[in-house]
Amino acid sequence: MNEGVLVNKKEMAEKLAKKTGLTKTKAAEVIDVIFSTKPGEGIIAVELDAGRKVEIAGFGKFGTKSRSARKGRNPATGEEITIPAKKYVYFKPAAGFRRRVED
Repeated sequence: MNEGVLVNKKEMAEKLAKKTGLTKTKAAEVIDVIFSTKPGEGIIAVELDAGRKVEIAGFGKFGTKSRSARKGRNPATGEEITIPAKKYVYFKPAAGFRRRVED
């Protein structure tokens, strides 16, 4: 297994370019259009901002969940604190994708 090996955006763009015939620059633009996290950019982030889920058949589903405010304890002092409400993103892999990675 190749634990710790990382494929970065540049390498992903090179692989996309090779498989599709796009230039490396155009492939990097495609990746940015889909995955950018800059405000107002990135197809996935824009859809999640609007409260919609993004499902890519055979790959998985991106969505958001909300966690209510709750009481907690400061581990250093034992003092009771309020942990604020939070909205967060999740990814749920499709069954076929999950099985492929597990094998």
